[in-house]
Amino acid sequence: MSEPILGITNWMHLFRWIVKLIRDEYGVDEKVLTRSAQLDGGIGLTTEQLEQVLDHIAETFELTFPENTLHETVRLEDLCTLTAWMRGLLKKPDFVTPLFEERCRSLNNVPA
Repeated sequence: MSEPILGITNWMHLFRWIVKLIRDEYGVDEKVLTRSAQLDGGIGLTTEQLEQVLDHIAETFELTFPENTLHETVRLEDLCTLTAWMRGLLKKPDFVTPLFEERCRSLNNVPA
């Protein structure tokens, strides 16, 4: 695990890390990157760029996101809480359906 993520101990720290990633890598103004910002069309990134963000998060936090994660995560907060849950920092988010939960758990060591 890289040094900068060692201090991430809750979902708000993770949210801030994701905001900085999107700001620094894609030049998106932080004012746009609110919890309720829509991933698809709301923050100004293409689907390919959003997939790159997922890849970066997955690599950094040693996770595997299931196929169609971007269909399950609508808001920036959803992406953050999903990642936090998969890392054991938060209880399962309400938007996670049983089928998606099963896919997440089968790909990762998600705490019960």
